[in-house]
Amino acid sequence: RGPLSAVAHQLIGGLHQSMFYVGSRTIPELQDRGQFVRITSAGLHESHPHDIQMTVEAPNYSGR
Repeated sequence: RGPLSAVAHQLIGGLHQSMFYVGSRTIPELQDRGQFVRITSAGLHESHPHDIQMTVEAPNYSGR
């Protein structure tokens, strides 16, 4: 656990990236343009990099 500011920073960064991906400038535009796609846990695992030796793990990714 850490300070709330670190969590808020991650959430805001994710929101900015989501808005960029769909081309929205406002949150209401994001709600209109956004689309959720459900994937399986196996699909999620495959969508992450694998078979790569990392020297330092990313702080926001917990591999299995």
